[in-house]
Amino acid sequence: MKRSIRDAIVGLSILGGIIIFTGSSLWLRGIKIGANQWKIQANFSDASGLSELSPVTFRGILVGSISKIKVNPNNVEATIVINNSSLRLPKPVIAKVITSSLLGGDAQVSLRTMGNSIPQNSPMPASPKCSKSSILCEGDIIKGESLKSISTLSQELEKIIEKADKEDIVSNLVDSTKQFDQTQKNLDELVAQVKEEVRRLEPIITNLQEASSHFNNILASLDNPQTLNDIQQAASSTRSLTGKIDALGTDFSKVIEDKELMSAIRSVTIGLGELFNELYPKKTRLSTP
Repeated sequence: MKRSIRDAIVGLSILGGIIIFTGSSLWLRGIKIGANQWKIQANFSDASGLSELSPVTFRGILVGSISKIKVNPNNVEATIVINNSSLRLPKPVIAKVITSSLLGGDAQVSLRTMGNSIPQNSPMPASPKCSKSSILCEGDIIKGESLKSISTLSQELEKIIEKADKEDIVSNLVDSTKQFDQTQKNLDELVAQVKEEVRRLEPIITNLQEASSHFNNILASLDNPQTLNDIQQAASSTRSLTGKIDALGTDFSKVIEDKELMSAIRSVTIGLGELFNELYPKKTRLSTP
């Protein structure tokens, strides 16, 4: 009898230890028995590092865990259990695989929202009235982003190099570099020609500047009131002189047209000529030294 009691106590102790250990593990993983939980699904192209019971966080706070992982030919489906029934995340929401520290560690899922804030009185995610168009609701499927590691980066780099080889990017880049060098050479020659043309145009530009300076001086002189007064006086004098010349020409024409006056002038001229011949005979004029 005593042995049976002892065996029962030992069995109960072992069972209690198992229950305590299991409860502690679930508590550390963010799983609360009896809590109002709701589930979503995240699809990953690569779920490296994830496993069942991997923690799920939002803004660094533990909000749930991964309850199931299913591998498909096209992706990896992870069922996420969220323990916080009042957690409302505006859509769109993604599930990103991260590590617990910068130096590595266990992988976990971080829920990240890129939507706007939502009203406080909106229905809860587990409610049948949950608005699937605005917030993350129970049963929704979201996109998952894989953890970036050295291996994945190497694979992506290999893909880039392979694509570059297929499209012959390196040779095209070399050809582009040669064309750029030739273009640079032609551009240098063009710049040299432009400089030479500018050098040839310098005297013309200098003359234009001097002419512009003279023109400005003329304009400045014309803008001077004294100069304008002198020009006006010169114009007035010119008009007066022209008038007098015109009047004199008219009078001279009248004199020529007067026949009696012209006959008298002709007679006087002839008489003076004869008088000059009498006073100075032809021989006398010839002997005069």
